[in-house]
Amino acid sequence: MAAPLLALSNLVIETAGPHPTRLVDGLSFTRERGKTLCIAGESGSGKSLTALSLMRLLGPGLRVSSGTALLDGQDLLKLTPEQIRQVRGRRLGMIFQEPMTSLNPIQTVGQQLGEAINAHQRLSAADTAHRARELLDQVQIPEPARRLKQHPFELSGGMRQRVMIAMALAQSPDLIIADEPTTALDVTVQAQILALLRKLQAETGTAIILITHDMGVVAEMADDVLVMRKGVMVESGPVGQIFSSPQADYTRALLAAVPRLGEMTGTTTPKRASAPAPAEKLIQPAGRVVEVKDLTVRFDIHSGLFGRAGQRVHAVEGISFGLDAGETLSLVGESGCGKSTTGKALANLVPFRGDVVVNGSNLKGLSAREMKPVRRDIQMIFQDPYASLDPRMRVGDLVIEPLHIHGLAQGSELQDRAAELFDQVGLPRDALRRYPHEFSGGQRQRICIARALSLQPKVIIADESVSALDVSVQAQVLDLLQDLQSRFGIAYLFISHDMAVVEQISHRVAVMYLGRFVEIGTRAQIFENPQHAYTRRLLSAVPIPDPARERRLYLPFGDLPSPVRPLGYEPPPVNWRDVGHGHLVAEEAA
Repeated sequence: MAAPLLALSNLVIETAGPHPTRLVDGLSFTRERGKTLCIAGESGSGKSLTALSLMRLLGPGLRVSSGTALLDGQDLLKLTPEQIRQVRGRRLGMIFQEPMTSLNPIQTVGQQLGEAINAHQRLSAADTAHRARELLDQVQIPEPARRLKQHPFELSGGMRQRVMIAMALAQSPDLIIADEPTTALDVTVQAQILALLRKLQAETGTAIILITHDMGVVAEMADDVLVMRKGVMVESGPVGQIFSSPQADYTRALLAAVPRLGEMTGTTTPKRASAPAPAEKLIQPAGRVVEVKDLTVRFDIHSGLFGRAGQRVHAVEGISFGLDAGETLSLVGESGCGKSTTGKALANLVPFRGDVVVNGSNLKGLSAREMKPVRRDIQMIFQDPYASLDPRMRVGDLVIEPLHIHGLAQGSELQDRAAELFDQVGLPRDALRRYPHEFSGGQRQRICIARALSLQPKVIIADESVSALDVSVQAQVLDLLQDLQSRFGIAYLFISHDMAVVEQISHRVAVMYLGRFVEIGTRAQIFENPQHAYTRRLLSAVPIPDPARERRLYLPFGDLPSPVRPLGYEPPPVNWRDVGHGHLVAEEAA
């Protein structure tokens, strides 16, 4: 049997200082050429630290205290800084989760690819440009000559991630480490990236270590799986064995928490991961709480010497819908389709045309002062809870801040209300005096939910509110949202690109494409009887957590067309077809 390309043995990573804490404890694994190892587990399990230690990129305050990492017999952990620089890129490549934080915003794609190409060799300008075009061709970016002249912000998220893959491939490394490379991507783009990695691996024989918390991605990509928790390996083995007969309780729990597309077939109510929390039902509001008619949001693009508007972004184009008390309407679609802009328009955070009526108040033309009482009825929960919470404030003060602003409570009543809100979201009262950084991601999201609840809103806009959470934490937060909905009759506008989660939590679903709805109906109508080609495309791209299913080596999904149009452009009207019981489908262009 051939020796493994990489052999990691007894890796220990701990904090520096007189009282070190072990963050990775005794981890060992091997990886062969042409094979993919997926390292799975929740946030904080040590997955990314393991990857960074192999690249020798651990941050200050962290150290590898023991272990060996033999790459073809060369111990990566013992190399000098100069020696590891010779290995990075040439023998080891890395793809990070968020390309916009890894790419230089002021350099063109060509300049950055050129740096990667010439890191260990010196080519002429012409040869460098030729190699850069080859790499963009290899990662299936159209019009490579034009893309090389563009900056990262001019590319879509999927294209930026493909540029990162091209940079990792520039030196034809033996091993690529991909750390959550598709977490922030839409399902269609994610499917393209995964298929691309498998295609490149088949062509080059590169070994891949893929770090993820998405078990659907694991099933799609892995030859072998290593499951981590709290810095230690709890189970490892071939992917089929891990999914069909997991041995560790934690692995079984992790797989059980994974939302699976299609498991809601034949049901009429949203799914729960656990039994409903016993709670006294309060007064339930009834009737329609949101009515949207012909909502349109456009942004002018200013350019030239005098900053004149030359083009216009058609972000949302004439959509209409209603939302009842106690109902969850989900908006799905790829990035740039207008989902988040719709949510912001409902909260009157962007200028819009049309009518948005919230609990009887039409938001059109309202001033900031006039909007203040309306904001009590509609609140938002954002994707990144840490970015939503002031790190300098205690969480108890953050939760009651809206009550201060609206003058609804004072003195000891504020503290009582904060304690009640923590009770409602399942957090201990003694945590009220802690700061945001002292909580996990799931706990921080519960704090954001508590703050949104403080004004007792009729509507909550949840914009990708669980997409950054691990599957088990995600299931807990979704259960919490349903508990609050059944108790208070809250209506949710749930914005997400995760189709499996949407299937579980929704009463109705609207599919968006280029600022318009292309299909809208009940959960069962959309998922069990999709009519529009774009809806079927979204559903077909969802990774299925079943390694026995045939893997996709090629997916003919292009990037979403640009919503930028010339000034004066007016889109043609949408013709709707009712396929039965209010299931509406936009007629597709011939």
